[in-house]
Amino acid sequence: MTAISVFMWALVLLLFSAMLTLIRLLLGPTIPDRAVALDSMTTTTAGAMVIYGVITKQAVFIDVALVYAVLSYIATLYIARYLVKKKVGIA
Repeated sequence: MTAISVFMWALVLLLFSAMLTLIRLLLGPTIPDRAVALDSMTTTTAGAMVIYGVITKQAVFIDVALVYAVLSYIATLYIARYLVKKKVGIA
């Protein structure tokens, strides 16, 4: 088993995980559940971009993944602040 095939399997598993979190995002019973699913999906996508960058040996994908992860983190903080402030979906 070569290193490329290991990375390809990891990429496939990350994409499968992203599909499962997409289902949770669409069917989540509460808004905080959907926010967590969205954060998980963006983190998984950033990881998939890094692995794809390693496989294709293009560093630009890693740079894009870093910027995407930072923007996702800021968006998650903003959503969490909004949910706490408005007490949306919190029992």
